[in-house]
Amino acid sequence: MLALTPEELTAIKLSLRVAAVATLVSLPLGIAAAMLIGRCRFLGRPLLNAFILLPLVLPPVVTGYVLLLLFGRQGPIGHFLAETFGIVLAFRWTGAALACAIMGFPLMVRAIQISVEAVDHRLEQAASTLGASRAWVFLTVTLPLIAPGIIAGAILAFARSMGEFGATITFVSNIPGETQTLPSLIYTFTQVPGGDAGALRLTLISIGISLSAVLGAEAAAQFIGRRVRAS
Repeated sequence: MLALTPEELTAIKLSLRVAAVATLVSLPLGIAAAMLIGRCRFLGRPLLNAFILLPLVLPPVVTGYVLLLLFGRQGPIGHFLAETFGIVLAFRWTGAALACAIMGFPLMVRAIQISVEAVDHRLEQAASTLGASRAWVFLTVTLPLIAPGIIAGAILAFARSMGEFGATITFVSNIPGETQTLPSLIYTFTQVPGGDAGALRLTLISIGISLSAVLGAEAAAQFIGRRVRAS
């Protein structure tokens, strides 16, 4: 019951790799989007915000199908990447990372945006009056202040990526060793006779990983918050 098979270990490792890549690649974009929405007021702001949050309300299968249309070998973006750079995303683990990044992006942006909107502008203005450039103010004042939100957003996106199924299986299918992540293997086990033990085992592991990620994010956010308040 407790011993993991090579197939299960491969799925767990792939899920961790996909979730980590999805989170790290989308994090700079998430910070930029949160700063833009949280600080700027422009005509298309509500539309941009709605577009970012769209994966939260769309069925994941729809998101995966749109990715397949755009990034598949015959899609406009996928064809360009394949012909120009030799990059193929459909039915590859990198495509799973793209799907997970898109599904977790709204949670990441929202968490960071809340921190951005809570920053006291007077602290940034004080640094500016002392001669600091806008980039230096962002790196030394704004970034430390929004760090708890960044950590929380990154961990939420990571946990969401670990549990992503609908968009992933639609875009990259369920190929053992290549795109079969933890949720995909759990689904596979539920479809075969005698697979209940494997499904339960992987479900408990998935819960443990996600719970550890959330608790770790909370502890890290509190630690950084105390350091910022003390400085």
